Amino acid sequence: MQKEFDIIVVGAGHAGCEAAAAAANMGSRVLLVTMDMGKFAQMSCNPAMGGIAKGQLVREVDAMGGYSGMVTDAATLQFRMLNRSKGAAMWSPRAQCDRALFSTTWRKMLENTPNLYFWQDAVSALLIDNDKVVGISTVLGAIFKARAVVLTNGTFLNGIIHIGKTQAAGGRMGDAASYGLSEQLRTLGFEVGRMKTGTPPRLDGRTIDFSKLIRQDGDALPAQFSFVPRGTKDAPHAERRPQLPCYIAHTSPRVHEILKEGFSDSPLFSGVIKGIGPRYCPSIEDKLRTFAGKDSHQLFLEPEGWDTHEYYIQGFSSSLPMDVQFRAIRAIEGLEQVEIFRAGYAIEYDYFPPVQLRHSLESKRIANLFFAGQINGTTGYEEAAAQGLMAGVNAHLKINAKPEFVLRRDQAYVGVLIDDLVTKGVDEPYRMFTSRAEYRILLRQDNADVRLTALSYDVGLVKVARYNQLLYKKQHIETLLSAFNETALKPEDVNPFLTEVCSSPVSQTKKAAEILARPEVSLLNVPRGTIPDRSEVQKFYDKIVPRGTSAEILEAVEIIIKYSGYIEREKNMADKMGRLEEMKIPQHFDFDKLTSVSIEGRQKLKRHQPATIGQASRIPGVSPADISVMLVHFGR
Repeated sequence: MQKEFDIIVVGAGHAGCEAAAAAANMGSRVLLVTMDMGKFAQMSCNPAMGGIAKGQLVREVDAMGGYSGMVTDAATLQFRMLNRSKGAAMWSPRAQCDRALFSTTWRKMLENTPNLYFWQDAVSALLIDNDKVVGISTVLGAIFKARAVVLTNGTFLNGIIHIGKTQAAGGRMGDAASYGLSEQLRTLGFEVGRMKTGTPPRLDGRTIDFSKLIRQDGDALPAQFSFVPRGTKDAPHAERRPQLPCYIAHTSPRVHEILKEGFSDSPLFSGVIKGIGPRYCPSIEDKLRTFAGKDSHQLFLEPEGWDTHEYYIQGFSSSLPMDVQFRAIRAIEGLEQVEIFRAGYAIEYDYFPPVQLRHSLESKRIANLFFAGQINGTTGYEEAAAQGLMAGVNAHLKINAKPEFVLRRDQAYVGVLIDDLVTKGVDEPYRMFTSRAEYRILLRQDNADVRLTALSYDVGLVKVARYNQLLYKKQHIETLLSAFNETALKPEDVNPFLTEVCSSPVSQTKKAAEILARPEVSLLNVPRGTIPDRSEVQKFYDKIVPRGTSAEILEAVEIIIKYSGYIEREKNMADKMGRLEEMKIPQHFDFDKLTSVSIEGRQKLKRHQPATIGQASRIPGVSPADISVMLVHFGR
């Protein structure tokens, strides 16, 4: 059997699904190959999307025409906006999802995407011709030709599952590992490493005493990830069902004592696991060793779906023997009689250090071969989805001889993510944080569409209806901003309102924008309640804010006004750094010629092969003095 496609995507995890959808929606004929068509975008670990900085990634993927945000909204069990007590740059949406519904919704959307085809099989090898990928061969003997291939193999390449002293081959519990690709890529000159991740046991909710746990409810709906309004033809149908609560539990010294009994059989401590684990999502045994003096650790019990009793115990990832896991969990208050559906385990897998990639996520070694997701050394569904979308877009652009689509660090968290990976590399599973972004006031979750939708429209992914929706939003924001900046309010008109919202009165006429810039004043509060003698304020509000204006637009205007000084300062910083990004370094430049650059700097430059001075400045080991030498050299 032999068929031809424009692009083949290997793996149907979060990266693979976004890559396939993006390339197909841009017009490429795409084949998505997966070992199990019942597990599209499977939530192998925590059934949640978003979180600190991760929520920004999902909103950016949605703003560029990806599917993750819409699928999340269709499967949301509980929605929360994290960090509301902090500045708007730190606000991060997070949704607890129905695991099964999430996957089936993804499948439905993919199967209704034109130009997208499917094949259930395992890929055993790439077809290479003159250092260019031209297709794949599979375990079942099928051969598929293509002009580009995107690898999104997740944790499946030579995957090994660990529970105590027990080991089993697998890409995740219940799924086979994938063999052949790592070995072939190594022979082609690729560097291959090992990483490790893990997952906690799953609990039977019928046996949990929730009365002993702390209940955690979600925010009041409506709230959503996608910029596409719910119920429109582009968004999947999402039935509004009551949100489900999560619960908080805590470990104790007794729990820790039981866990420590299994340390001698821990594959993590015995040296059986060679892969590097995630620093910011450690196993419970890692926590006990790292924070030896701590008597208690917080745990979250999160529902897996509306129609199941299964609960995920976040914070209790473990590869300890099953009996130790079981006894330790039963020592937690509220879980004394709990039964377990599945044991926790660690998984070790191959990855490819991402310094071997260009910013388009194309391999530097084999043309038209793209990598996305956990095989690049990242951890998390959101990081994978972002890479997948960018790889799918760039694969389509490459085979159509169009310029690559690369986002800068001041344009998107996606830009920060990819630049960190290909410029700095990884020495542990990479997770996105707001602290990784120099321009996080610019990269807020609320303005992801303003930043990215037009850019994606220009490369052909976002369609005209979505683009027009953005223009409508921007027009209304600009109109309101002008009104607030131009309208003056007298003290006698505004002071009754300010007194009501616990803000000090003004003694002279102020622009409406100056009033709104106060921390206590919110556009969402103005039309509520009755304030004595506030008729002028009410008239002003009714005059400049049309009835039916969405909370999304009101919030955007308020954030821009409140943070205008900070926003302007970051824009100026980004402009200065942007000049370094414009200074190109010739391809295949011999850095040994720069004898005034330190030896370490030359070694790192030769390994990373940066394309610009800006990229070179972010390589660990390249000093500011080295950059000064390069500026002089390339300035000439």
